[in-house]
Amino acid sequence: MEQPRAALAERIAERRAGVGDPRALVGEMRRSILLVPVSDGGLWSARSGGVRWICGFTDEPALARFALRHGPGERPVDYAALLGARIVDEIVPSLGEPAGLAVNIADEDGSMFFPPVTGIVPDGAAVDAATAPDRAAVDAGRAPEGGDRG
Repeated sequence: MEQPRAALAERIAERRAGVGDPRALVGEMRRSILLVPVSDGGLWSARSGGVRWICGFTDEPALARFALRHGPGERPVDYAALLGARIVDEIVPSLGEPAGLAVNIADEDGSMFFPPVTGIVPDGAAVDAATAPDRAAVDAGRAPEGGDRG
């Protein structure tokens, strides 16, 4: 049976090549165990573009490539093994700021970002949830409250 970590890396490669189903990629991320570096008692994250990115890795070699660039010198990097769904469904919303998941960021050709948008994180943590039209109203042929139908 294929390891979930390898499956996620393969789905990422497909999307980066312009093929594959984005929903399948999100589903694979949610089912995968990711290795998240731990620093000062918390999960390692970085801020970029107004978003806090929790950094996860599909396997120990990917984590090691990251640690060579950002780790504590020759010391081993401590990490937590977390289900992708737990990261985006529980940890991201608990941060109280726009946050997403960045996978394999040390691999220029193998990284993937899962931004804080509907369909990836819970609506309460999604930056686009407040501005997204009321889909039920649009589907029913009505304009969403307070907006025009476009």
